[in-house]
Amino acid sequence: MFLSAKKKLQLKVKTKKDLIIEFIKRSFFWIIGALIVSVALEMFLIPNKIIDGGVIGISMMASYVTQGNLGLYIFVINIPFILLAFRTLGKKFILNTFVAIALLSFATNLVSGLKPVTGDLILATVFGGILLGLGVGLILRNNASLDGTEMLSIMLSKQFKIISVGELLMGMNLFIYTAAGFLLGWDRALYSILTYYVASKVIDSVLEGLDKAKSVKIVSRYSQEIGEYIMKELDISVTYMKVTGGYSKQEKIITYCVVNKFDMPKLKEVVHDVDPRAFIVTEDVHEVEGVRFRKSK
Repeated sequence: MFLSAKKKLQLKVKTKKDLIIEFIKRSFFWIIGALIVSVALEMFLIPNKIIDGGVIGISMMASYVTQGNLGLYIFVINIPFILLAFRTLGKKFILNTFVAIALLSFATNLVSGLKPVTGDLILATVFGGILLGLGVGLILRNNASLDGTEMLSIMLSKQFKIISVGELLMGMNLFIYTAAGFLLGWDRALYSILTYYVASKVIDSVLEGLDKAKSVKIVSRYSQEIGEYIMKELDISVTYMKVTGGYSKQEKIITYCVVNKFDMPKLKEVVHDVDPRAFIVTEDVHEVEGVRFRKSK
């Protein structure tokens, strides 16, 4: 009914040229990500007998036991997981993942044999985890993966629906790190868990963005005045939302806006200048698009 009153929304259909350009752009980030991960493995983690989780961790232990080629193990061990997840996760994602894993396998061989950066276990753990998370995050952000166990967890979670992806991954990695404890020593297993934790935090930062903003909801009798003052002083857009009070049952208006975290003190000052008793609620948001939003300079 709404679309009939206005011009119907025309969705842009990507041409073959658009898809090729998109693939090339993503491939650039896969290459960078694979190189970063391979540096983390070959120059920080492997020389200090610290492993990652998932398929990479399994491959590292297999390479340690057999003295075989790590890049080859990463590629071969991932293949069964890719085939199992083909129907569940779709052809495009699986193709992207296959290319990203092949690039990591090649990059690992490319940097193999380079001199380790440090023999200090804490430094290797922290900086190896940071680089690992950065590389994996770049690849995940560009619609691909390096970890077959993650794909298997998604597939099993969808099929059985009684256990979450996170719980499945935790169980698999618990098994991997327990095996690492027996193989490499329990101190190395603990360092490996710490590396995994650091890497996961960096992955979250890469996926969510470093330039975090705040969404703000302001409840006040002077919503209109507050909104106008915010637009004047901070040069950002606001939205008014009608709500009903739980106790009073009276209709109220919430002033909603998104601001950079550095503008929060100024926003609070502006609000309290108008209404010292205003109720303010803030939440972290990521990757703000489609609104008038002033970023930090």
